[in-house]
Amino acid sequence: MKTDLSAWLTAVLDQFHCQTGTIHQTTADGQHLELLAQIGVPEVLLDKISHIPFGKGIAGAAAQTREPVELCNLQQDLGGVARPNARKTNVSGSLAVPVFSVDGVEVLGVVGIGMVSPHDFSCDEKQALTDVSHKLREVFLSGVDR
Repeated sequence: MKTDLSAWLTAVLDQFHCQTGTIHQTTADGQHLELLAQIGVPEVLLDKISHIPFGKGIAGAAAQTREPVELCNLQQDLGGVARPNARKTNVSGSLAVPVFSVDGVEVLGVVGIGMVSPHDFSCDEKQALTDVSHKLREVFLSGVDR
């Protein structure tokens, strides 16, 4: 059975009280992320986030470093990670977490969330989104509707 990623992402955003979110999946070359679902991202940015190299932007940095990437206030500090156009999201607090294969070797994708107010994500929140990423791995393995 395939999963509707937009509905799945909506539930994640509700859980974290966030207004924007993205789900990217790693492409066959293992070096890029392809946007599968998004909520709340301005139309003007969709082209820029639809295909991201590992290492570029917040999602790309999470994929490359294999670690959660957080920015407390994207509107004031790009953290050396986010691109200047990221401010057009009107998001302040953001968090992106990689999705790993069952054996932890491959990065299968990245799930990202954001809220309009500045926010320092707690260790518990980072762990909770990491737990969500494990569920997303199962969604990737079972098939997705775009």
